[in-house]
Amino acid sequence: MNPSCLQYSLTEEERRTFNETGYLIVEDALSPEQVQALTAETDRIYERKVNEGHDSKTALFYPNFIPDHERFLGLVDYEKVLPKVWGILGWNIYLYHAHMIVTPPSGQAKTNKTFGWHQDSGRVNVEMESHPRPRLSLKVAYFLSDLSVPDRGNFWIVPGSHLNDTMALPENREGQPEGAIPVCVKPGTAVFFDRRLWHTASPNWSDVTRKVLFYGYGYRWIRTKDDMTVQSLWESSDPIRRQLLGAGVNCNGYYSPTDADVPLRVWLKEHQPQAVK
Repeated sequence: MNPSCLQYSLTEEERRTFNETGYLIVEDALSPEQVQALTAETDRIYERKVNEGHDSKTALFYPNFIPDHERFLGLVDYEKVLPKVWGILGWNIYLYHAHMIVTPPSGQAKTNKTFGWHQDSGRVNVEMESHPRPRLSLKVAYFLSDLSVPDRGNFWIVPGSHLNDTMALPENREGQPEGAIPVCVKPGTAVFFDRRLWHTASPNWSDVTRKVLFYGYGYRWIRTKDDMTVQSLWESSDPIRRQLLGAGVNCNGYYSPTDADVPLRVWLKEHQPQAVK
C-alpha cells in the first residue's frame, strides 16, 4: 500500500462528525472517469440479470459483485476511503459484505407511506446485550447516479439515531420519523455510515435510475453476510488486500491475530503507529 494514502486519513473533524451523526459524506471520492467506468460495469451486470429473468421494473439487489471486475476489486482497498475506514474501526477489519443496488424508475405515483426503516445486521440487534448497541461495522456507499435531489430512490437517514436502539414510527404509517432526511449527493460521492444508523431505501419516483455500490467493513471475527466468493482473488492480491478479502492463517487468528493474519497492522506500525492499539 502506498504511503500516499495517508493524506486521506480520517481527520478529527470527520471523526467527530461520524461519532455524533452516524454518517460522513465525502464528495468527489471517485473521479468522473471512475464513475463512468464503474457505471459501465454496473450496467453490464444489470443487463445480464434482466436477461436472466430479473424484472426490469424492480430494484436489483446484487451481492458478491467484487469478483465481477477488477474495478470493483480496486475499491476494496481504495486509497481515498480505506484510511478513513481503519480510522473508525481500527486494523482488525475485512470486507464482510458487499452489494450493488440498481433502482429503476418505479413508474408509480408518489405516496406518503412510511418507508422500511431499520438498523443493519439483523439478529445482532436482538441478541447483543448492550446499550447502545455496538458499532461492529460500517458501510461505504459509492454513488454512481445523480441523487442530488429527492425522489430518485434516495437513501434516507435519521442523523444521530445510531445511538438509539428503537425508532418511533408514525402510528398510521404515513410520513417518516422525526428528523428523517434524504441523502442527496452527486455522482462520485462516498457516504460512510454506522451500521446502527436508522436508515431506509425509498421508491424511485423520478426518471433517473439509481446506481450505488455498497462496501461493508467489519471486524474479522464477524461472519460474512452473503455468500462471498472472493477466495479466488487471494492468490493475486497483495497481503493487505488479502486480509480485507477475508484471508487468515487459522481460525484463532480472527480473534487473536498474529502479524501474519493482519498485515494492515504491520503496515500501520511503520507508517501510522498512532493508529495501532
